[in-house]
Amino acid sequence: MKKVGVLFGGRSVEHEVSVITAMQIIENMDRSKYEPVAIYVTKEGKWLTGKSLLNFESFKNNDFKDAKRIMISPNHNDGNLYAHPEETGLFGKKIVETIDIFFPAFHGTNGEDGSAQGLLEFVNKPYVGAGLLASSVGMDKIVMKDVYKANGIPVVDYMWFYRTQWEADKAGSIAEVESRLGYPVFVKPSNLGSSIGISKAKNKEMLQVALEIAASYDRKIIVEKAVEEPREINCAVMGYNHEVEVSECEEPLGWNEILSFDDKYVRKDSKTSDSANKNRAIPANIEENTRLEIEKLAKEAFTVIDGRGNARIDFLIDKSGKVFVNEINTLPGSIAFYLWEGKGYDFKALVNKMIEISLITHKEKNSNMYVYESNLFKRTQFGAKTGKM
Repeated sequence: MKKVGVLFGGRSVEHEVSVITAMQIIENMDRSKYEPVAIYVTKEGKWLTGKSLLNFESFKNNDFKDAKRIMISPNHNDGNLYAHPEETGLFGKKIVETIDIFFPAFHGTNGEDGSAQGLLEFVNKPYVGAGLLASSVGMDKIVMKDVYKANGIPVVDYMWFYRTQWEADKAGSIAEVESRLGYPVFVKPSNLGSSIGISKAKNKEMLQVALEIAASYDRKIIVEKAVEEPREINCAVMGYNHEVEVSECEEPLGWNEILSFDDKYVRKDSKTSDSANKNRAIPANIEENTRLEIEKLAKEAFTVIDGRGNARIDFLIDKSGKVFVNEINTLPGSIAFYLWEGKGYDFKALVNKMIEISLITHKEKNSNMYVYESNLFKRTQFGAKTGKM
């Protein structure tokens, strides 16, 4: 039986959402194949593991009875979780667990953005979900839209600037937005999710407030032209390379311009299927040609950034029926299980499929050649005193 280390929590404003996703993954893991190991990163950045962290009640009560501080080994192919010196002393090096597969369940910065994926690439252990590149591109709304635009994938008009530019010339920044995009616009932190820090601005006063809010969350700010009378449609994609499949389409109902954090998480009963939730229509009530276009664009949005695993792509449809890709979520909340139920995947089957994909892509990665014998050292001389070649 393989041990699956579920990574969650982290230094992110989406910390609590990550915990809930992780608990759902752990609860629905096939115990005949895999043994889940909770690896919880606190808001302060401490890494913990322990049986109590497999139970959601521990988080509700802030009671982690057996939790131990750990460190992940940086050694190639190791997979060991060592007790932190705080637990054993400086030279203890006690192995707490040995992980076969990692399952990141981070949301937002410091985890979903490629940072955790880079660490797992470095230690060469299989991990579930998008790789380093797709994770970082998918998290940065500016880079993501630049990539989509370059590949002919429709996105709304947008512009962006650094926080330092905003702080240095607020009047000039506002004037540029008014000149290039007009009103109304949406203002967002470039690297964030769950609708945090997002505002709609209909005039100069609202724009200034929106920019101040976004700048408090990120060093890069994106401003997007608002779609008139929009419908939001979401669709997930699962697979790797060109071998991908699409989920059902959904339409959130009863939302007013922005789906807030509470709209996305608080109003739901996490113990029940989202497909039964009255705030969602699954499948979405859209024309067949629109559905086919969304499915096509969803596959393109996934593959063009080298996606793998399971990602949710969010779309906007304007009043004329034009479809825009809004963003990709390379690690959607609750791994978007509710979108896959109509396609024959229950939560357990979805988790199994995602783990299987991670093993296939890891094997493919390790088929690359990483050693090149060039004899360069013997052919190169340095000056003994100057250090010049």
